[in-house]
Amino acid sequence: MKITARELNRATLDRQLLLRREPLKATEGVRRVLALQAQQPASPYVALWNRLAGFDPAEVDAAFSDGTLAKATLMRITLHAVHGEDYRVLREAMQQTLHASRLGFRFAATGLTPEDAGRLVPDLLKFAGKARTKAELDAWLEELVGAERKDGALWGLRAYAPLLHVPAGGPWSFGVRASYVAAPSCPAFTGREHVPDATRHLVLRYLKAFGPASVADVAQFAMVRRGPVREALSALGTLGTVEQLEGPDGTKVFDVVGAARPAAETPAPPRLMAMWDSVLLAYSDRSRVIPEEYRRQVIRVNGDVLPTVLVDGYVAGVWHPVDGGIEVTAFHDLAPAAWEGLAEEARALSALLADRDPRAYSRYRHWWTKISGSQVRVLAAG
Repeated sequence: MKITARELNRATLDRQLLLRREPLKATEGVRRVLALQAQQPASPYVALWNRLAGFDPAEVDAAFSDGTLAKATLMRITLHAVHGEDYRVLREAMQQTLHASRLGFRFAATGLTPEDAGRLVPDLLKFAGKARTKAELDAWLEELVGAERKDGALWGLRAYAPLLHVPAGGPWSFGVRASYVAAPSCPAFTGREHVPDATRHLVLRYLKAFGPASVADVAQFAMVRRGPVREALSALGTLGTVEQLEGPDGTKVFDVVGAARPAAETPAPPRLMAMWDSVLLAYSDRSRVIPEEYRRQVIRVNGDVLPTVLVDGYVAGVWHPVDGGIEVTAFHDLAPAAWEGLAEEARALSALLADRDPRAYSRYRHWWTKISGSQVRVLAAG
């Protein structure tokens, strides 16, 4: 069976709850979409607002506080918010990647080895049995490895060890100064062993949330090696769980058997997406959602991924809060109906931000002087 580029787009939007807002609790919404990028504290909230009917940000506050949602370094070696019950297996699936990325470079430059990390991690998790600030972890490591090694050691260990970020209050539960706590009931993963069961779980959950997708897409999403992804897909195919399709350029793509794939002509409402929204970064071929001619406008040279405007399911511009509402820079001329839909979204988003942080993403405002657009409008807050 062949699937078109537009059908791939609609399948993504459907599974990411972007064809319609769904009446789900915040925790179930996170489980449905697998993971939300969370290095910018506001983004999980804005991402869920885009996806859930009657979204209540207080649910997210409570879920982070009681551990139902976990924030930790996971896929692509960056911060994600995931359901607490998913954390352990996702962390296990990332073991090889975290071992390679966090026990090399700065960690190795200290003279410490992966074997040293294996000895340090269990004691680190005991020390982090209660919330610890970075300063406390620094002091603890300094006693063990010395002042000259502690910075590189902490750089590696705080991502390699199964540590969760601790909510610190503020408008979005987390601030710029992180505190850490050992993930509950999670073993001290060590070594670089590949765990096939965990990889199969990751691949299957990814396809349910982002499929259909290629081997390269899955590997890009998690930053894992393609070989284990192929092995997982083969095993899932043998079980009759996953099927193979032909992508628009002839590439093999895979999907969960029986998964819904909406028709290409399915309407897609306008959306004001979060900064670093996962849907923009989940594929090797990002043209599924970001037209190639706009990619460099959206994904900046240092890796910042700006808050985007979706029109008809594709990135059509960027947005940021300003006094009086939301400023939208469209990359091409938009139809009046699209502007009307975006104005309605802007009113609702402005209300969300007003209760929390009216100038969310303001630290990234320098990028807007470098954006070129066809139309710029401030969409009023009320």
